[in-house]
Amino acid sequence: MDEKTRVEHIEDLKREQLVRWVVDVARRAVVHYGMWFGQVSHQLGNERACELEQRAGDRGLPIFIKRLGKVLGFEVRDGLPARLLDMERQELIDLARALSINWLAGDGVWFQAVEGRLGMPTAKLCNDGCWAHFSPYEAFRIKQILQMPERPGLEGLARALEFRLYGLINTQSLHHEPDGSLRFEMNECRVQTARQRKGLDDYPCKSAGLIEYPFFARAIDDRIVTECIGCPPDEHPPQWWCAWRFRLADNH
Repeated sequence: MDEKTRVEHIEDLKREQLVRWVVDVARRAVVHYGMWFGQVSHQLGNERACELEQRAGDRGLPIFIKRLGKVLGFEVRDGLPARLLDMERQELIDLARALSINWLAGDGVWFQAVEGRLGMPTAKLCNDGCWAHFSPYEAFRIKQILQMPERPGLEGLARALEFRLYGLINTQSLHHEPDGSLRFEMNECRVQTARQRKGLDDYPCKSAGLIEYPFFARAIDDRIVTECIGCPPDEHPPQWWCAWRFRLADNH
């Protein structure tokens, strides 16, 4: 960039540059919020981080929405965008599904960024570590939204699995077994199906699943024990990609 085109002040940005800068401001704010969660989790533990994020988020979100409403000109009612409150139920579900797909896309681009520079083992290591924090956080949020008791049992877990982000974008099924356990199957997986269309082998997601599902289940109810029935690279039948069994520990 030469001296004539170098930008010294925000006011000097061209319109498209200014728009990109505004979007980047939002990006930085989101990343910084996530860094706060990461640091609190590192310093105080994941359970405490979930509790403190609830306090911070419950206080912050109405402030954020009100401020954006003033700038962007949308009405706010009861701390929520009126546009969302006025949307049809199916529109809201479609919006949640779009947000969930974006979440998965974000997960994918992070994985690819690390894999491209440092290889698959390092990307899997980072991915598995991420699930160790996100899975119990998602369980915590679902318990709060559904106002579940501290130990809602397998019935509570069955409810919670329906409200995961994955529940909106994959096809899954639950089976209550005669022995009292709960069997969960991921019948259609967006990631694995995409790989299948490209002629690629199954993504070996078992190492992540062995963190994701037990951590989620224990965060719903600390008595729940998780068993992997099968998950790639394991062989699996065509009707599911992975399957898990949950039961209450006998010593509780």
